[in-house]
Amino acid sequence: MAIDPTTTALVLIEYQNDFTSEGGALHEAVAPVMDSTGMLGKTKNVVEAARAAGVTVMHAPITFAEGYHEISSHPYGILKGVVDGKAFVKDSWGAAIVDDLTPQAGDIVVEGKRGLDTFASTNLDFMLRSKGIRTIVLGGFLTNCCVESTMRSGYENGYRVITLSDCMAATSAEEHDNALRFDFPMFSVSMSAEELLADLP
Repeated sequence: MAIDPTTTALVLIEYQNDFTSEGGALHEAVAPVMDSTGMLGKTKNVVEAARAAGVTVMHAPITFAEGYHEISSHPYGILKGVVDGKAFVKDSWGAAIVDDLTPQAGDIVVEGKRGLDTFASTNLDFMLRSKGIRTIVLGGFLTNCCVESTMRSGYENGYRVITLSDCMAATSAEEHDNALRFDFPMFSVSMSAEELLADLP
């Protein structure tokens, strides 16, 4: 599958210390799957190659003001876990993008992500369309949550969606594998980092 860098964006979802790094609020939950896929190293390779090829690199962190006033005072599900873990507080170390993937000149940081679907609470769609982007390549956290939600919306919004199977992680191997096996084929073309690199010009 040939990739046209001029119409492609790499969207990196929540590569933040609370997920990626030792001491992060949610790191222990995702570390086993991260280790099994080698996702950080592979993502770094993809980002460097994508930049060199002229692909638009976009970072989509999730952040909340202290106290989490942007969301329900009675959160449930995954957002309850974020609140209970005191994760992704704006301007904290945990909310910072991991050093290996620090945004570079020319990258875009998507602002305003407060929920699961990157399209839902940000101007991602506007930026993609204004730049003439037709293909989005997704990696990040969690495979079966924010990545999956963003994938579905990208598909519904008419983008060609590519998901990087070994550049994402979930809180268990079962959740990660089930999402890749059953859900992702319906809404994306799933490929490994190595396969994507082979398709970059």
